[in-house]
Amino acid sequence: MPKTTCAIVGGGPAGMVLGLLLARAGVEVTLLEKHADFLRDFRGDTVHPSTLTLLDELGLWDRFAALPQSKLERAELNLGGQPVTLIDFGRLRQPHPYIAMVPQWDLLNLLAEAAQSEPTFTLLLEHEVTGLLRVGERVTGVRYRSPAGEGELTADLTVACDGRGSIVRADSGLPVREFPVPFDVWWFRLPRECDGEYSLIPRIVPGGLVIMIPREGYFQVAYMIPKGSDPELRARGLAVFKAELADLIPEAEVSTLTCWDDVKLLDARLNRLKRWYTDGLLCIGDAAHAMSPMGGVGINLAVQDAVGAATLLADPLRRGDVRRRDLVAVQRRRLPAAVLTQSVQRILHRKLVQRVLGGAAPQPPAALARVVRRLPWLAAIPAYAVGMGVRPEHAPPFARR
Repeated sequence: MPKTTCAIVGGGPAGMVLGLLLARAGVEVTLLEKHADFLRDFRGDTVHPSTLTLLDELGLWDRFAALPQSKLERAELNLGGQPVTLIDFGRLRQPHPYIAMVPQWDLLNLLAEAAQSEPTFTLLLEHEVTGLLRVGERVTGVRYRSPAGEGELTADLTVACDGRGSIVRADSGLPVREFPVPFDVWWFRLPRECDGEYSLIPRIVPGGLVIMIPREGYFQVAYMIPKGSDPELRARGLAVFKAELADLIPEAEVSTLTCWDDVKLLDARLNRLKRWYTDGLLCIGDAAHAMSPMGGVGINLAVQDAVGAATLLADPLRRGDVRRRDLVAVQRRRLPAAVLTQSVQRILHRKLVQRVLGGAAPQPPAALARVVRRLPWLAAIPAYAVGMGVRPEHAPPFARR
């Protein structure tokens, strides 16, 4: 039976960063990705300042900078009829004080190429993990399905990076704590002729919130709807929805929506494993703590989980002696960031999203506008929280180039 030191399930940001870092530590790594490529519409495009710094530390900055991208340097909100900067990344004392808007598949291809240059890294595309292997209570690897048929791969450690719908997490039996989310997301494309700008702050009208990601020639649109309301809203008819969109997004061409099949439903989830590990298995990223779309911070958290895990696990993996205490250390290091971030998202759900979807027009307090205008440096606080996170991680020495 094929064997590896570390089997990573899922080729998203967490899995790819973890694989690259461990391979640079000399650990034998096999990453299994169920798709043939990384081209997914539902992937986010935000690369935060902490991740930009990480790419620099890994010696990948020049290659990343060559990718087509745009910069988000601040987020503004209309308060009292005037724009007020609520988030200003330019005030961060960081090498790259902005969010880069890069299609995630371009970033993942870059990371995959860097990882594949390491002799101990193997990427297996079209390898869908279907379950876990066990000896007694210990996880010893994975079962998978590929174009060549069914197979098994044994590993000293298996790491689940396969997202909020993690097959590995489900098979592990690890208990999950679910938190209520008041919305689902309609996900679709709208062509555009003019240049568009991304904003961390949704476009808001009573009863609706919209986030638009500008991509080449089109907007990728995330349209928030009340949880469980998909059948009812579709029953009103596509023409009603298109009329609402035309008012909300006048710069986009809504006539291209010709049927409901163009509008995909994404089940928004917010949950967290009570324990991220069992013997032979670790969950990180959305597999450990599914984040809400609010703030676009899920990618940031997933990458930082991967860096923290690689920093703590490289030596035990090289020795072939990964123990439960090592996995405990990863959760202890990364749990506070996940808990605090999800707590803020839950507040935003209750105070903003739920009210807007209920038909209320949000009215920011006039005092907020006065304070932000008088003390503009306050915009650095949310910029740090969004751009750097609760516990920023830096590339360990063995991975730097």
